[in-house]
Amino acid sequence: MNWAGKTAIVTGGASGIGAATVREFAAEGAVAVIMDINEELGQAHAEQLRAEGFTADFVRLDVSNAELCRVAVDGVAAKYGRVDYLVNSAVSFISKGVTVTPEEWDISLGVNVRGGANMVQACHPHMKAAGGGAVVNISSISGHIAQRDRWTYNACKGAILSMSRCQALDLAQDNIRVNCVSPGWTWTPEVEKAAVGGREKWEPLWGDFSMMRRIGEAREISRAILFLCSSDASFITGVDLPVDGGYLGLGSEGLGQHSTFAGSK
Repeated sequence: MNWAGKTAIVTGGASGIGAATVREFAAEGAVAVIMDINEELGQAHAEQLRAEGFTADFVRLDVSNAELCRVAVDGVAAKYGRVDYLVNSAVSFISKGVTVTPEEWDISLGVNVRGGANMVQACHPHMKAAGGGAVVNISSISGHIAQRDRWTYNACKGAILSMSRCQALDLAQDNIRVNCVSPGWTWTPEVEKAAVGGREKWEPLWGDFSMMRRIGEAREISRAILFLCSSDASFITGVDLPVDGGYLGLGSEGLGQHSTFAGSK
């Protein structure tokens, strides 16, 4: 499709999957707007893209503040004339179980759930005025399964799945489609921090939980996001697209040495 003249907003666009998505939108010819609380990384990413000849912008934003979301989106619409796509990639990675505090719940829900809702509310009138649009919310394999000590993160990702279906129903009348992407283990800065010993050590271990026997790349997630925003997905709304190398299709045994499938390795 022709992305020229379209405007895409990506929250959490300073790093990880969000940054990869910003680059894909920009490379396809859209105006790519990074909204992120990390000003240093966000500005640097936008400057790099502009240096490469793309149209990119940065707006510092805490998505948990509904009024700031409205002001930020209104500013983008005023500057570029329209808002066509929203990707809610901003995330709090707080993962707590029985020891979680009320303050940690507030941060998790404020960014991961209310933040996405705030942005959809802010973008809605501008997408409606443009004749329609597309929203992609980022859930996770964690929204589908149980994991130890992850009440906060998994509850939020599960809520995103449910909220997205409701948003899809409510906004369909305005020709706005809303879908989810659920990434599996993906090589991002957050995963890199957790991978003490490096990718060479951890990829074979993570690979035991994926039919494709490897960890994903951020660009692989971003291309799925662009597909859901594109005209190729014009009759797709209210769905979740797992981009997980087959993670959710496996049982708990995975593909490790004790797996039924170990002999196929």
